[in-house]
Amino acid sequence: MNSNSVKIVEVNKANWYDCCQLEISDDQKAFIESNAISIAQSKFEPSLNPFAIYYEDKVVGFLMYNTVPEELDAFWVYRIMVDKSYQGKGIGKTATALMIEGMIETLNVDKIVVGYHPENKGAHHLYSSLGFVDQGDRFGREMAVVKTLK
Repeated sequence: MNSNSVKIVEVNKANWYDCCQLEISDDQKAFIESNAISIAQSKFEPSLNPFAIYYEDKVVGFLMYNTVPEELDAFWVYRIMVDKSYQGKGIGKTATALMIEGMIETLNVDKIVVGYHPENKGAHHLYSSLGFVDQGDRFGREMAVVKTLK
């Protein structure tokens, strides 16, 4: 899947280490697990689908979603991150749109849910711009926003 200079590619032996080397800003570290932990998690939970985000053929981000419905009878996005050096360029939004397109094509998706910390303003802006709606659902320290597709 790709759109202009942004594409997402399943994590593989050629890009997994690059994903692990990506960094977020210090103020974002409280909101997201490391990519290394996410990749390890995907090896023990085979329904998780991890992807590298490429910008102009360079790994600049990471995302992961579940391929089976969970809480709220929806498919959950577990991670979306873009390296601190590439934030603010629309890469995360384009990659997320590509992910949603891929989920629609490969899964029987009615709803997609993303959970994030309420203080993560960047995540809030990204998901609301893509049509995710806060319906009041909370899971632990995270709020869940929902995109209904059907």
